[in-house]
Amino acid sequence: SADGVGKPEGFTHANAGLSNTISGHATLIQADTLLGLPLDIKGGYLANAKWAMNRATLKAVRQLKDGNGQYLWAAGFGDALKSGLPATIDGYAYTIAQDMPDISAGTFPIAFGDFRAGYLIVDRIGVRVLRDPYTAKPFVLFYTTKRVGGGVQNFEAIKLLKAGTS
Repeated sequence: SADGVGKPEGFTHANAGLSNTISGHATLIQADTLLGLPLDIKGGYLANAKWAMNRATLKAVRQLKDGNGQYLWAAGFGDALKSGLPATIDGYAYTIAQDMPDISAGTFPIAFGDFRAGYLIVDRIGVRVLRDPYTAKPFVLFYTTKRVGGGVQNFEAIKLLKAGTS
């Protein structure tokens, strides 16, 4: 969620072109909107796509119920635990990203997509060391810097759900 000023830009901050909106109340997630998100990603990115959300949002997603009051993911999650497979949401793996915001008005609490194709991490090899023997005599100070960055490089590979404002 970083803004890119003095640090890498987060994919929730660079939301132009990424967002879809959850309709309805700002503190609720609707199953129809959530299940529609994978259909907004181009087919070539679905093979490596996964969900990203924090634990509070995952809890809300796991508590979604159908019209008969049955949990939507109870059967799938239980089967995954029994077989030793990782739990999924609608067949796609999920990652707990604690830096993702909670569900509230105007936030982007859920991301879905191929993050390797959509987000570029730049890590310049090497550390620059500057020796300063003058400032703190009789001690020698060392200043180290490393250049890193990041940002969304492909807006077609990642989509965000934006919580409603009502």
